Amino acid sequence: MVGAQRLSPTQVWWSAVRPATLAASVAPVLTGTAIAIHIGGARWWAGLLALVVGLGMQLGVNFANDYSDFERGADANRVGPLRAASSGVVDPRQVRGAAIGAFTVAAAAGVALSLAVDWRLLLVGAACLLAGWLYTGGPRPYGYLGLGEVFVFVFFGLVATIGTVYVETGRITALSVLMGCGVGFLATAVLVLNNLRDIDTDAAAGKRTLATRLGRQNTRILLLVLVAAAFAVPIVVFMTKLASVTVMAMHFGIPIASMPVRTAFASTSPPELVRALKRMAAAELAYALLFTLGILL
Repeated sequence: MVGAQRLSPTQVWWSAVRPATLAASVAPVLTGTAIAIHIGGARWWAGLLALVVGLGMQLGVNFANDYSDFERGADANRVGPLRAASSGVVDPRQVRGAAIGAFTVAAAAGVALSLAVDWRLLLVGAACLLAGWLYTGGPRPYGYLGLGEVFVFVFFGLVATIGTVYVETGRITALSVLMGCGVGFLATAVLVLNNLRDIDTDAAAGKRTLATRLGRQNTRILLLVLVAAAFAVPIVVFMTKLASVTVMAMHFGIPIASMPVRTAFASTSPPELVRALKRMAAAELAYALLFTLGILL
């Protein structure tokens, strides 16, 4: 890549981190901590460890995806942000090492959290690590089988949110399950936008994401459904009286989330879809912040 050669290793690594996607790690921990406070208190040290686990998992998945896509040739005609392994600036083995390092940090924090709170969490952590590596790694990566969205919804929505509440309070509540769904819907929307951007190049490389299976128009509809479902969650929370009316303040986030949806329906330009993806990540973080303010005020 000629353009990549003009970038420093630091710039290439920063691109590989995919900063916008880190919202998928922060949002569920923030949401879970707000719920923990709402229901009677929170173990702050447990919340911080949960954040380390989430960020480690997210970075591990990003780096593992970067490396695996390079190995399988899926980045040969990439149109999105620069990947480290295929950049020609960073040794692909270093990217693989970074993935292992990030997963190791997540595992260490998870083990400490599990031993302090509940040893059964070790099983959940093992499932998270295995799912993170096999997303695009291993002999049959499920990210290439159209199951990436399921992974994101389950692990960066339900597991991350419910898990944060559990390690901070020792409880699993209906509110944590509902909000885990809401956060998961928006995290999945970020991935859907990513796969919509790459739909042509993924299809050419044999990467059978859900977007390549559904087609462009149906993927756009899926994106709309996910965002609508996310903002239906606070209505359900209000109607079931699980939290106060101030949770409805979350609907101030609708304009933020609607912008990338409009872009997805109006454009096929990769740069515009990259910007839309970043806006959707910002919408997920705003969703968590508005929920936190709404439930704690």
